[in-house]
Amino acid sequence: MAAFWHQRGRRQENGGLGSVIDGLGSVFDVLLANARLVLGVSGAAVLAIATLAVKRLIDRATSPRDEGDPKAEQKSLEDSWQDLTLIKTTPKPPKKQRREDLSEPLLSPARPLVPGEAHDPRGCSAPLGAPQVESSPLPCLTLQEKLLSHSSQLAVPEIQASLVPQLARSICAQLQNFLRSKCPELPFGRLFLSGALLDGLEVLAADHIHLMLPVVLDAGLWSLISGEDTVVRNPQHWMIKRIDLGYFPRGCSPWDRFMVGRYLSSNVLNETLHKLLVASINWPAIGGLLGCAIYPVVASRELKLEVKHDQVELSITLFPVVEMEDKVLLAVPPEGLVENLWLESFYRAEVSRVKELDAGDSGARQLCLRILNGVCRSQPSLRKLGGSPVTHVILHLSDTASDWAEESLADRFQQVLEELVAYLEKGVLPSYFNPKINLFSGLLEEEIDEMGFVLYRAISEPEVLLK
Repeated sequence: MAAFWHQRGRRQENGGLGSVIDGLGSVFDVLLANARLVLGVSGAAVLAIATLAVKRLIDRATSPRDEGDPKAEQKSLEDSWQDLTLIKTTPKPPKKQRREDLSEPLLSPARPLVPGEAHDPRGCSAPLGAPQVESSPLPCLTLQEKLLSHSSQLAVPEIQASLVPQLARSICAQLQNFLRSKCPELPFGRLFLSGALLDGLEVLAADHIHLMLPVVLDAGLWSLISGEDTVVRNPQHWMIKRIDLGYFPRGCSPWDRFMVGRYLSSNVLNETLHKLLVASINWPAIGGLLGCAIYPVVASRELKLEVKHDQVELSITLFPVVEMEDKVLLAVPPEGLVENLWLESFYRAEVSRVKELDAGDSGARQLCLRILNGVCRSQPSLRKLGGSPVTHVILHLSDTASDWAEESLADRFQQVLEELVAYLEKGVLPSYFNPKINLFSGLLEEEIDEMGFVLYRAISEPEVLLK
């Protein structure tokens, strides 16, 4: 006890150093008591060693020295620096793994240096005099190789490719029987399927298909009027006019009930069919018979059915179609007040022409078209470019570029991108079958700008579209 008070007295003589040291000791005790909770086992061990070293420094600094030993002060300092090395040599606890560190490659543990081996400054050991073997870089695929590899990933799953047409044909037969029994006075033709899936141009998923309902008209009672001669001034739309009403009055044609003025209204026909699809057909019974669930889409302007099967989900769109004077017209009126217009479809001519050209020179136009359709489908900003616009660009390009062999696929793919950007800059893509028709007329200016920006960036690096 006397020694304690003597030592305390010496600390007080040194300007109150003892009270400061006592306070630090209390802080260290609190830290050590809670270090395990706050820092974990490894962190607590480091803190304990550091605290021990500092305490030894303090004890040596405040303990009485032997007056007769001139080396005591030097020895005390040496011991203190040795204690401080404990802090430096203690391994640091591993830092907490971060999410972004998971993608960094792990370093392999260092191999001990074997006598007789030279140390490689790059971290590798090699025998003296042994030739340095350079690691070969990963092969860099060309655009041609990337396109061919990408095309193999676009195939529709086999189960969908076989099940969807079979399911759609069954629904088509049920709908045909209903129309014949419900509307025997209307001369509908035989329903048939259409779409890129049946023509081998569909990619990624068979999730939609078209059901074409022919409307059979008497050519002696109806004639076509081009949209250029109407208020819409659009050559892709047509009007179907009732003629010779003086000799063949209203009622002579079964389709007279769908007229507005003297024109066959696509809108009125669609509304009548929409009521039949929604309210008159027992779709739950038909779906139970076919092993699926069928739902008519009530809120859509189109005649659409949603089909849910255990293995596929399918969207079927019904299109009344009129074939007159070598024209294929769909009951797809534009939005607005005009309801008597019919849209001219070039799909059949497009597919026929592409296949005809490929058959003539063993070309890869269909392969290029499938890849571009896949790109447009996977890029939300390019979805409205897929299908007809891309097909017409390929047909235009076929008139100037003669080499469409598979070996030239990369060149043609790059060229199609450049042509698309050029058409988007002008805001005009003329139809291959009728140059007066602008296939971009239905796009907004903002959509055209966004498409052009995406494709312009891809011209210098087309591979970004394949990701």
